Amino acid sequence: MEGPAIVTHDKWLTARIALLEKEKALTRARDALAAERRQLPMVKVEKRYVFDTPDGPRTLAELFDGRNQLVVYHFMFAPGWVEGCPSCSLLGDHLDPSAVHLAQRDVTVAVVSRATLPEINRFKRRMGWQFTWVSSHASDFNRDFHVSFTPDDVASGRGIYNFREQGFPAEEAPGFSVFFKDDAGQVYHTYSTYARGGEPFIGVYTFLDMVPKGRDEDGLAFTMSWVRHHDRYDESYRVDRSRQYAQPAAKADCCDPLQPA
Repeated sequence: MEGPAIVTHDKWLTARIALLEKEKALTRARDALAAERRQLPMVKVEKRYVFDTPDGPRTLAELFDGRNQLVVYHFMFAPGWVEGCPSCSLLGDHLDPSAVHLAQRDVTVAVVSRATLPEINRFKRRMGWQFTWVSSHASDFNRDFHVSFTPDDVASGRGIYNFREQGFPAEEAPGFSVFFKDDAGQVYHTYSTYARGGEPFIGVYTFLDMVPKGRDEDGLAFTMSWVRHHDRYDESYRVDRSRQYAQPAAKADCCDPLQPA
């Protein structure tokens, strides 16, 4: 790494104060954008979505768990996969500490995947997570919110993702969707974000953005190719800089490519 200049403390302080002005401008711009986001018009959810949960079938309205606001994370995990997506799992590692605090602010967090509930529960136990995770296996929820794709979608690149026809290199994609439920029980879709829109929820990146080497992803085949499930890092771990994106293996495959031999 070609590092920054080495200077006296006074010169460092001058540069730091100059950067602080830009940081403050960004903070104000972010606050203004958040206020604009909250004023987006809402869309009434007309379709009745039912999810498979540990407590039995539950509708989208029931996922609010008595609150008025619901944040759904679309976690990449298709039926038949041996495990969930490593990048989604990195984000998942940040959810448990947040959920208890958000509950005090009238916000429920739920994770939704198209995998079956037994597959979800098995992987959830492996990861040691406690957050609410339900299956949309028997509904159109993932397709309607453009986070699941057919093999033809993937091959042709015609799938709608991030509000445009650009496709996605796997049958599942990540994203967040936000819903509001009024006092009459009507549910509205207020917001969705995809692709890099999920970065603010990954605290690891906030740390990396502050250190001298940063994210150190420029030379990688794709930005998150360094990420592994948290139980897959060990002393021999190294980043394969040429490793392309590959969705988790299916159970029908002879082996799991991320599992050490």
